[in-house]
Amino acid sequence: MSADILAGLAPTGVLRASVNLGNPVLAQGTPQAPAGVAVDIAREVAARLGVPAKLVCFSAARESLAALTSGRADVGFLAIEPARAADLAFTAPYVIIEGVFAVPADSPMTSVADVDAPGVRIGVKQGSAYDLYLSRTLRHAAVVRGDDGTTVFLADDLEAAAGIREPVTEFVATRPGLRLIDGAFMQIRQAVAVAKGKQPPTIAFLAALVEDLKASGFIAAALARSGQVAAIAPAGG
Repeated sequence: MSADILAGLAPTGVLRASVNLGNPVLAQGTPQAPAGVAVDIAREVAARLGVPAKLVCFSAARESLAALTSGRADVGFLAIEPARAADLAFTAPYVIIEGVFAVPADSPMTSVADVDAPGVRIGVKQGSAYDLYLSRTLRHAAVVRGDDGTTVFLADDLEAAAGIREPVTEFVATRPGLRLIDGAFMQIRQAVAVAKGKQPPTIAFLAALVEDLKASGFIAAALARSGQVAAIAPAGG
């Protein structure tokens, strides 16, 4: 292991990994006992570096991002988004999850394209990948931000809620009078991230590690252990 890579990823002698418990596909459990594919990757990175892992848990992607950019965390697990590229360097994605819309059952909207219309308000979790994506791609509909897209959807009687397929599907299943719109409005590419400015060999180390974890079945096994179903990203992307 290169001393420069070790110093770049674990300058304190411990790999501090920011974990977003707000994304149930990537992480579950509590801050005291987190689990999931992101946790497993963090521990594997630390093991290959030969240092302990310290898991720093948050409830939202924006908090995990802030930990990376402020130097409170060394690595994180976030979706690749242009709005984050100024502050972060990403590996290729390791899993791909879907962003979907929930609407009232009697809504006239039946397709993803229908949602981007004048007068439509979409609840999103502030700072999430789908908040960033919708904020830069919507032409007519408006984004309404809150601690969670489904919560603000209900509280403000909005026309739609946006979120990750798995929790939004569960949300709809437990509330009569709601339905999912068929199809996904985005593919959310989850990757390992570090603060911008890390040396190229450090980024290359993480990139190679992610490819190895995909090819070896590590990612698939970690998802299965945590009871999650997500698409493994293809090699190199």
